[in-house]
Amino acid sequence: MVRAVTILTENFSDWEPALINSTGRAYYGFETCFAAPGGKQVTSSGGMTIIPNLAIEAIRLDDVDLLIVTGGPIWKTNKAPAIEALVRGAHDRNIVVAGICDGTRVLAKAGVLDHLQHTSNSVDNLKQVHYRGADYYQDVPYAVADQGVVTAPGSAPVSFMAQILDTLGLNDKKLDAYLAMHAAEHIHG
Repeated sequence: MVRAVTILTENFSDWEPALINSTGRAYYGFETCFAAPGGKQVTSSGGMTIIPNLAIEAIRLDDVDLLIVTGGPIWKTNKAPAIEALVRGAHDRNIVVAGICDGTRVLAKAGVLDHLQHTSNSVDNLKQVHYRGADYYQDVPYAVADQGVVTAPGSAPVSFMAQILDTLGLNDKKLDAYLAMHAAEHIHG
């Protein structure tokens, strides 16, 4: 069973982690867990109130197979939780690390993106933090996976989910059917 921990912060972008957690839990039996600074309640950008399972500070990497950093405006402020060491530690242990939208800024700041193919909302977004991976940046509207790290712009929660599942070795007919279902809305006849 995949043990997934999703990091949430105040005003997190609620659509970004929804598909991976829902699909992972419902179709693949993931154990999903949500962590926030101090274990305190957070409210999403859409107004959804979340009581996390644990504090970010209490995450034990021995109990994690997938670490997801969700986007939100806090990552562009000095109020952002300092989780760079956690992200680096997860990557060093070959735990799948995934960042979407401004969650990719954390991965960049942690140095995880310095030598891996990756994406974000824009390369300029990442250049605002300690970042040495511009040569590996992919300017694409979908998720990118490389060496156990998955990144995506905030507008790509479907491919983010798919790349995470593929990185975990869960690319199967269920995933193909789920992706086809989401793609169907974009077919114009």
